[in-house]
Amino acid sequence: MALAKHITVFEVYDRAKTGPKVDEKEWDMKIIPQTATKLKNKYNIKMDKKTMIPTDKELINNLFKAGLELLVECGIYCIDTKRVIKYTKAEVLASIVAAPSSAVYGEGNHAVLLAPRSYKDTRPPIIQGGPTGAPCTEEHFIGIHQSYAQEPMVDTIVDGVLQTINGHDPVPGSPWEIAAVKSEAIMVRAAQLRAGRSGMGL
Repeated sequence: MALAKHITVFEVYDRAKTGPKVDEKEWDMKIIPQTATKLKNKYNIKMDKKTMIPTDKELINNLFKAGLELLVECGIYCIDTKRVIKYTKAEVLASIVAAPSSAVYGEGNHAVLLAPRSYKDTRPPIIQGGPTGAPCTEEHFIGIHQSYAQEPMVDTIVDGVLQTINGHDPVPGSPWEIAAVKSEAIMVRAAQLRAGRSGMGL
């Protein structure tokens, strides 16, 4: 039997157009919660609310097994096509193996290494700062992002979105949306430059 290969973006796109048709409400209110409950019971998963990151090895393994089974059984829902993108267990595992082991965010002196961390890892996590998709006025956009960039503990920026662009509503699918997205990137870079951290990841 041939070994499964990791899935390409092209295959995902095709499956999003041909996968099983499912109503979004049924997906959200029935399929996912019912499957998650079933797997929680199957693997006897009990979370201690006082422990943010579980360290029990059996629990960690069971969480992985349940997560893998949830993905294979349910797939991924595509809102645009209202279809489910399905994967086999072999495809998921092959994609995990093929995934990069690390990535560099930013450049120069402001670059940071993103790498997997176990619960025993002594390295500090990467801190991403920013309004993270929240609407920002044109007037204050640069200042808001500069306030995050100048904080030493912040490693990368997750930017907000412009409420308006030259006074116009950046309606999705319109030229104003394209102008807004381009302006956001330019202004975040300007904010980072003002903070003396032009190489920060964005």
